[in-house]
Amino acid sequence: MSRQFNRRKFLIYSSATIGSSVLLKACANNSPTAIDSPTASPAAATGGDTIKVGILHSLSGTMAISEKSVVDAEKLAIKEINAAGGVLGKQIEAITEDGASNWDTFREKATKLIDQDKTAVIFGCWTSASRKNVKPVFESKNHMLWYPVQYEGQECSKNIFYTGAAPNQQIEPSVDWLLKNKGKQFFLVGSDYVFPRTANTIIKAQLEALGGTTVGEDYLPLGNVEVTPIISKIRQNLPNGGVIYNTLNGDSNVAFFKQLRGAGLTPDKYPSMSVSIAEEEVKAIGVEYLQGHYAAWNYFQTVDTPANKKFVEAFKKEYGADRVINDPMEAGYIAVYLWKQAVEKAGTTDLDKVRAAAYGQTIDAPEGQVTMSANHHISKVVRIGQVRQDGLFDIVYATPAPVEPVPWNQFVKETKGFGCDWSDPAKGGKYKQV
Repeated sequence: MSRQFNRRKFLIYSSATIGSSVLLKACANNSPTAIDSPTASPAAATGGDTIKVGILHSLSGTMAISEKSVVDAEKLAIKEINAAGGVLGKQIEAITEDGASNWDTFREKATKLIDQDKTAVIFGCWTSASRKNVKPVFESKNHMLWYPVQYEGQECSKNIFYTGAAPNQQIEPSVDWLLKNKGKQFFLVGSDYVFPRTANTIIKAQLEALGGTTVGEDYLPLGNVEVTPIISKIRQNLPNGGVIYNTLNGDSNVAFFKQLRGAGLTPDKYPSMSVSIAEEEVKAIGVEYLQGHYAAWNYFQTVDTPANKKFVEAFKKEYGADRVINDPMEAGYIAVYLWKQAVEKAGTTDLDKVRAAAYGQTIDAPEGQVTMSANHHISKVVRIGQVRQDGLFDIVYATPAPVEPVPWNQFVKETKGFGCDWSDPAKGGKYKQV
């Protein structure tokens, strides 16, 4: 376990997921807690010769394996924008802080970036635990976070824009594909915090609705590498093979896939579907342990579009030809550009005006065309990739068109029928659709 990871505080976030109704109630609560009451939209960031923005990711601790590269992608977008003249005639000044894989540190750094550094926006977080810990800060201070990672949904905050996938743009389509192509018996393994537990609540409801079976479910504390008991349970519950659905995050994946292969549980009989392993993680873990397994994302480095070829070339020129690019990196990169367009449309960095201007913003992203919805999520093509010998992914499935985001899950009874629309004050973050 990471020495910076506070298990007791972490369980505060994950314990609500033990019962789905309790979890969903907790996720749906958008009220600020233990922070000052909401204030007017900050305007201090408009002064001076630059526009200050915050970058808040883990540069140390167990999540650094994934988050460092997102920082690189966000900084590349800022450098490109500055080279093209900046925003509103001003250069972007990035202030980077290390969340250190510690949720309290994320909260402290978010507060600093808003109150002390007077940033106009913050790009950051990876885990849902970190996002949920900073969410009350952004809501109470009426500030703005752009969050670049796929997540479990069941949330729709006025103060967060989500450029990663909602569950219907990653988890649900991957389960459908597995049921049709790989089998109906699933073992669920994940890190012990809100995203994996909520994701598995959705997966279990989906399997029940579609004729699949959950034969086992187990979790590891984030950063824990004691995976042998889980490998034994997989073998016991899937003696003849079956699907492993993996929502582990961080360093735990290294131990898991090495021991999975060491135990002879190879992808021909035990295919795994991961939603937090992409090109960067394959490189870190070792392609020999992952070749043949699957991942569900909206972007892979192998996406064949002119915009992606340009992006890959620019990234490698900036950081080295041996670097690889993954989905959260691309989502962080396009978040900066979507924010830029919204600021230019608004003609100001005033947060309320930028928020309204963001709705409907469209860009030709490396993953394909994306459009920001009034529910603060973007439309996305869904892709499933299989790890190949060079560590990149062969895309084995893609939706023919971008999938519209659905933050509130329609398989889980507590949220079925609900939607989100921040462009309509009468609807807001959660309303019952007709």
